Amino acid sequence: MKNLIKLSFFILFFGITARSQDKSEFTSINEANKNPEKVLRLNLDHEKASLAGIDWKKFRNLEYLSLKDLHLKKIPEGITALPQLKVLDISGNDFKVLPSGFTKLTKLEELFLNDEKNIDLSQNIDLLSKMKHLKVLHIENDKLKELPANFWKLNYLESIYLNDNQLKKFDFPKERMNNLKNIHLNNNLFMPSDIDRLSSRYGTLLRF
Repeated sequence: MKNLIKLSFFILFFGITARSQDKSEFTSINEANKNPEKVLRLNLDHEKASLAGIDWKKFRNLEYLSLKDLHLKKIPEGITALPQLKVLDISGNDFKVLPSGFTKLTKLEELFLNDEKNIDLSQNIDLLSKMKHLKVLHIENDKLKELPANFWKLNYLESIYLNDNQLKKFDFPKERMNNLKNIHLNNNLFMPSDIDRLSSRYGTLLRF
Protein backbone atom coordinates (compact mmCIF):
# COMPACT_ATOMS: atom_id res chain seq x y z
CA MET A 1 0.00 0.00 0.00
CA LYS A 2 2.82 2.39 0.90
CA ASN A 3 4.53 1.65 -2.41
CA LEU A 4 1.29 2.38 -4.25
CA ILE A 5 0.96 5.73 -2.47
CA LYS A 6 4.57 6.61 -3.32
CA LEU A 7 4.02 5.66 -6.96
CA SER A 8 0.87 7.79 -7.15
CA PHE A 9 2.75 10.72 -5.63
CA PHE A 10 5.56 10.51 -8.18
CA ILE A 11 3.12 10.24 -11.08
CA LEU A 12 1.24 13.30 -9.82
CA PHE A 13 4.46 15.26 -9.22
CA PHE A 14 5.96 14.57 -12.63
CA GLY A 15 2.63 15.17 -14.32
CA ILE A 16 2.40 18.61 -12.74
CA THR A 17 6.04 19.33 -13.65
CA ALA A 18 5.45 18.30 -17.27
CA ARG A 19 2.37 20.49 -17.55
CA SER A 20 4.31 23.39 -16.04
CA GLN A 21 7.10 22.92 -18.56
CA ASP A 22 4.60 22.74 -21.42
CA LYS A 23 3.10 26.08 -20.39
CA SER A 24 6.52 27.74 -20.60
CA GLU A 25 7.09 26.64 -24.22
CA PHE A 26 5.48 28.44 -27.17
CA THR A 27 5.39 27.98 -30.93
CA SER A 28 3.41 31.13 -31.73
CA ILE A 29 4.74 34.63 -31.19
CA ASN A 30 1.20 35.93 -30.74
CA GLU A 31 0.61 33.57 -27.82
CA ALA A 32 4.07 34.21 -26.38
CA ASN A 33 3.52 37.98 -26.44
CA LYS A 34 0.60 37.68 -24.00
CA ASN A 35 2.97 36.90 -21.10
CA PRO A 36 6.50 37.24 -22.48
CA GLU A 37 8.16 37.21 -19.07
CA LYS A 38 6.84 33.66 -18.48
CA VAL A 39 8.19 32.24 -21.74
CA LEU A 40 11.20 29.97 -21.23
CA ARG A 41 11.22 28.22 -24.61
CA LEU A 42 10.22 29.74 -27.93
CA ASN A 43 10.14 27.77 -31.16
CA LEU A 44 9.39 29.98 -34.16
CA ASP A 45 10.41 27.58 -36.92
CA HIS A 46 8.53 28.43 -40.13
CA GLU A 47 7.20 31.74 -38.72
CA LYS A 48 9.36 34.14 -40.74
CA ALA A 49 6.53 36.59 -41.37
CA SER A 50 5.96 37.08 -37.66
CA LEU A 51 9.53 38.08 -36.73
CA ALA A 52 9.21 41.71 -37.75
CA GLY A 53 8.42 44.00 -34.87
CA ILE A 54 9.17 41.55 -32.05
CA ASP A 55 10.31 43.32 -28.89
CA TRP A 56 12.84 40.74 -27.78
CA LYS A 57 13.66 42.62 -24.58
CA LYS A 58 10.29 41.53 -23.15
CA PHE A 59 11.42 37.90 -23.17
CA ARG A 60 13.84 38.44 -20.32
CA ASN A 61 13.58 34.87 -19.01
CA LEU A 62 13.85 33.08 -22.35
CA GLU A 63 16.33 30.19 -22.19
CA TYR A 64 15.74 28.43 -25.52
CA LEU A 65 15.06 30.00 -28.92
CA SER A 66 14.69 28.30 -32.29
CA LEU A 67 14.55 30.29 -35.54
CA LYS A 68 15.27 27.25 -37.66
CA ASP A 69 14.62 26.88 -41.41
CA LEU A 70 13.45 30.46 -41.95
CA HIS A 71 16.05 31.25 -44.65
CA LEU A 72 16.86 34.53 -42.97
CA LYS A 73 19.54 36.57 -44.71
CA LYS A 74 20.12 38.43 -41.46
CA ILE A 75 19.64 37.21 -37.91
CA PRO A 76 17.61 39.75 -35.88
CA GLU A 77 19.92 41.98 -33.83
CA GLY A 78 17.21 42.07 -31.16
CA ILE A 79 17.92 38.53 -30.00
CA THR A 80 21.16 39.80 -28.45
CA ALA A 81 18.96 41.40 -25.76
CA LEU A 82 18.02 38.01 -24.27
CA PRO A 83 20.00 37.89 -21.00
CA GLN A 84 19.02 34.33 -19.96
CA LEU A 85 19.36 32.61 -23.35
CA LYS A 86 21.21 29.30 -23.04
CA VAL A 87 20.37 27.50 -26.29
CA LEU A 88 19.98 29.08 -29.74
CA ASP A 89 19.11 27.19 -32.93
CA ILE A 90 19.46 29.29 -36.08
CA SER A 91 20.03 26.38 -38.46
CA GLY A 92 18.70 26.43 -42.01
CA ASN A 93 19.08 30.15 -42.69
CA ASP A 94 20.93 32.14 -45.36
CA PHE A 95 22.97 34.62 -43.32
CA LYS A 96 26.74 35.03 -43.60
CA VAL A 97 27.61 36.57 -40.25
CA LEU A 98 26.10 36.68 -36.79
CA PRO A 99 24.79 39.98 -35.35
CA SER A 100 27.56 42.31 -34.19
CA GLY A 101 26.16 42.30 -30.65
CA PHE A 102 26.13 38.50 -30.39
CA THR A 103 28.65 38.51 -27.54
CA LYS A 104 25.98 40.11 -25.33
CA LEU A 105 24.48 36.64 -24.98
CA THR A 106 26.62 36.00 -21.93
CA LYS A 107 24.76 32.84 -20.82
CA LEU A 108 24.65 31.09 -24.19
CA GLU A 109 25.91 27.52 -23.79
CA GLU A 110 24.80 25.77 -26.98
CA LEU A 111 24.60 27.09 -30.54
CA PHE A 112 23.21 25.34 -33.63
CA LEU A 113 24.56 26.51 -37.00
CA ASN A 114 23.50 23.49 -39.07
CA ASP A 115 22.46 23.60 -42.73
CA GLU A 116 24.14 26.97 -43.30
CA LYS A 117 25.45 27.00 -46.87
CA ASN A 118 26.28 30.72 -47.00
CA ILE A 119 27.88 31.19 -43.61
CA ASP A 120 31.30 32.86 -43.35
CA LEU A 121 32.61 30.51 -40.71
CA SER A 122 35.99 32.18 -40.29
CA GLN A 123 34.47 35.59 -39.54
CA ASN A 124 31.97 34.09 -37.11
CA ILE A 125 34.71 32.15 -35.29
CA ASP A 126 36.42 35.42 -34.46
CA LEU A 127 33.19 36.58 -32.84
CA LEU A 128 32.46 33.30 -31.05
CA SER A 129 35.99 33.12 -29.68
CA LYS A 130 35.00 35.90 -27.27
CA MET A 131 32.14 33.83 -25.81
CA LYS A 132 33.98 31.73 -23.24
CA HIS A 133 30.73 30.39 -21.75
CA LEU A 134 29.77 28.58 -24.98
CA LYS A 135 30.15 24.82 -24.44
CA VAL A 136 28.54 23.08 -27.41
CA LEU A 137 28.73 24.06 -31.09
CA HIS A 138 26.84 22.36 -33.94
CA ILE A 139 28.14 22.95 -37.48
CA GLU A 140 26.53 20.04 -39.30
CA ASN A 141 25.61 19.62 -42.97
CA ASP A 142 27.30 22.90 -43.92
CA LYS A 143 29.28 21.43 -46.85
CA LEU A 144 32.55 22.17 -45.07
CA LYS A 145 35.58 20.83 -46.93
CA GLU A 146 38.00 22.14 -44.35
CA LEU A 147 37.96 24.10 -41.13
CA PRO A 148 39.19 27.70 -41.13
CA ALA A 149 42.64 28.30 -39.67
CA ASN A 150 41.19 30.21 -36.72
CA PHE A 151 38.73 27.47 -35.73
CA TRP A 152 40.76 26.28 -32.75
CA LYS A 153 40.52 29.65 -31.11
CA LEU A 154 37.35 28.11 -29.67
CA ASN A 155 39.44 26.34 -27.05
CA TYR A 156 36.76 26.55 -24.35
CA LEU A 157 34.32 24.23 -26.16
CA GLU A 158 33.41 20.86 -24.66
CA SER A 159 31.56 19.32 -27.63
CA ILE A 160 31.82 20.04 -31.36
CA TYR A 161 29.45 18.52 -33.92
CA LEU A 162 30.81 18.42 -37.49
CA ASN A 163 28.66 15.59 -38.83
CA ASP A 164 27.48 15.41 -42.45
CA ASN A 165 30.13 17.67 -43.96
CA GLN A 166 32.77 17.03 -46.65
CA LEU A 167 35.90 16.88 -44.53
CA LYS A 168 38.70 14.68 -45.88
CA LYS A 169 41.47 15.72 -43.53
CA PHE A 170 41.37 16.56 -39.88
CA ASP A 171 43.91 17.69 -37.35
CA PHE A 172 43.71 19.85 -34.27
CA PRO A 173 45.95 21.11 -31.47
CA LYS A 174 44.84 18.72 -28.74
CA GLU A 175 47.17 20.36 -26.24
CA ARG A 176 45.26 23.64 -26.60
CA MET A 177 41.79 22.12 -26.26
CA ASN A 178 41.85 21.30 -22.56
CA ASN A 179 38.07 21.42 -22.11
CA LEU A 180 37.18 19.33 -25.15
CA LYS A 181 35.33 16.08 -24.42
CA ASN A 182 34.24 14.99 -27.90
CA ILE A 183 34.21 15.92 -31.59
CA HIS A 184 31.54 14.29 -33.75
CA LEU A 185 32.64 13.57 -37.33
CA ASN A 186 30.05 11.14 -38.70
CA ASN A 187 29.32 11.08 -42.44
CA ASN A 188 32.31 12.99 -43.76
CA LEU A 189 34.69 11.90 -46.54
CA PHE A 190 37.38 10.20 -44.50
CA MET A 191 38.95 7.02 -45.83
CA PRO A 192 38.92 4.02 -43.48
CA SER A 193 42.69 4.39 -43.10
CA ASP A 194 42.20 8.02 -42.04
CA ILE A 195 39.67 7.01 -39.41
CA ASP A 196 42.06 4.37 -38.06
CA ARG A 197 44.91 6.87 -37.92
CA LEU A 198 42.82 9.56 -36.24
CA SER A 199 41.31 7.10 -33.78
CA SER A 200 44.78 5.88 -32.88
CA ARG A 201 46.03 9.42 -32.37
CA TYR A 202 43.08 10.97 -30.54
CA GLY A 203 41.32 7.97 -29.05
CA THR A 204 37.67 8.30 -28.01
CA LEU A 205 37.81 12.07 -28.30
CA LEU A 206 36.71 11.68 -31.93
CA ARG A 207 33.34 10.09 -32.76
CA PHE A 208 32.92 8.63 -36.25
